[in-house]
Amino acid sequence: MARLFGTDGIRGLAFGDVLTEDLTRQVAASAARVLGGTRVVIGRDTRPSGPALERAAVEGFTAAGADVVLLGVVPTPAVAQVVAAGAADLGLVLSASHNPAADNGLKLFGPGGHKLTDAQEDAIEAGLGDLGPGNGTVSEGAELVEGYLASLLSTVGSLAGLRVVVDGAQGAASVVAPEVYRRAGAEVVAVHCDADGEGINDGCGATHPESLAAAVVEHGADLGVAHDGDADRCIFVDAAGQVRGGDQVLGLLALARQEAGLPASDVLVATVMSNLGLALAMEAAGIELVRTAVGDRYVLEAMLEHGYRLGGEQSGHVVLLDHATTGDGILTALQVMARVVSTGQPLATLADVVALLPQVLLNVRADRSRAADRDVLAAVAAEEAALAGSGRVLLRPSGTEALVRVMVEAPTHETATEVAKRLAGVVAGD
Repeated sequence: MARLFGTDGIRGLAFGDVLTEDLTRQVAASAARVLGGTRVVIGRDTRPSGPALERAAVEGFTAAGADVVLLGVVPTPAVAQVVAAGAADLGLVLSASHNPAADNGLKLFGPGGHKLTDAQEDAIEAGLGDLGPGNGTVSEGAELVEGYLASLLSTVGSLAGLRVVVDGAQGAASVVAPEVYRRAGAEVVAVHCDADGEGINDGCGATHPESLAAAVVEHGADLGVAHDGDADRCIFVDAAGQVRGGDQVLGLLALARQEAGLPASDVLVATVMSNLGLALAMEAAGIELVRTAVGDRYVLEAMLEHGYRLGGEQSGHVVLLDHATTGDGILTALQVMARVVSTGQPLATLADVVALLPQVLLNVRADRSRAADRDVLAAVAAEEAALAGSGRVLLRPSGTEALVRVMVEAPTHETATEVAKRLAGVVAGD
């Protein structure tokens, strides 16, 4: 039987074969027992399935004797912040992040506001079953949400004079993000912020920035920020409508920390998928780039283990451990906006410090073991030798399918495409 927890909680079709109301009850009850939670906070995004799954989670937690505080529709990092601040023992988020509206998910934060370890997840899965005879209470926590907003605003000064377009992806950022940016002093134009759960991530948000780019140009804004469904990440658009992703955001934030002389400002953590351009920019600045496996949980694990303070992914997940225990798209956006204001430089200039190399990714239908095949590795070595340091190759077996992902970076898109196609043929055994 496949493991229930994936790389970021439990996710799937709401009310489908896996993610049911009954499973939600059992996971909640087991989590309370395993993690020792007597006070639990629950947040959710705008998906239509959210209220029913929330009711099921309440039943599970209270049956295990825990008192539940409902935060309503809030970003995922709001739940983490409430737990980290000591207002709860653990937290549950009902969200499937950037997935379509029909999906949903269960994401847990344990003591300290951190995502769970594999061992904790395995213990929860092993403990599924009876709910328990408890009779915990249920209340609402509007004041805790206000505390989250205050914690965000405490990280920046005034953003007065900045005009920003924000795309809430019809999700959890729809209300909170525009409100925070306005309170910080920015002039805000909100798009896709109707909290329409049926339309969450549908042609909008971090995975579809086209309409945001058009709105930034139309309104003459300084920049635009697009969140995903649960607002734990974001991507940006500069004043000319050009998308600026996670690697460039990580680069400009790393340089800001270095300039400020903050602790561990000589290290940036990213994944193996981060662009070679980021590595080259950091090398030029004297900042070490530490790479991890793909997934923000692995970035965070490396940061916690070694005391690093800044890390993230291409997708816009950015972890700022000076201020939060997990990725927070609204926090990230505030830091980027503050950098624009403090330097007086446009986002485009700040982002261009990381010159991204063209990157091509091909998914090859093949047994995952092909990624370690001797002939395949020899072909990879030959292509990397030919690139002579001006590019790189990465082969990654899929974690869930019979696929090998071939990623190539090179000075031109044409070269990257040619190399990727040749290697894809070798992997496929053509």
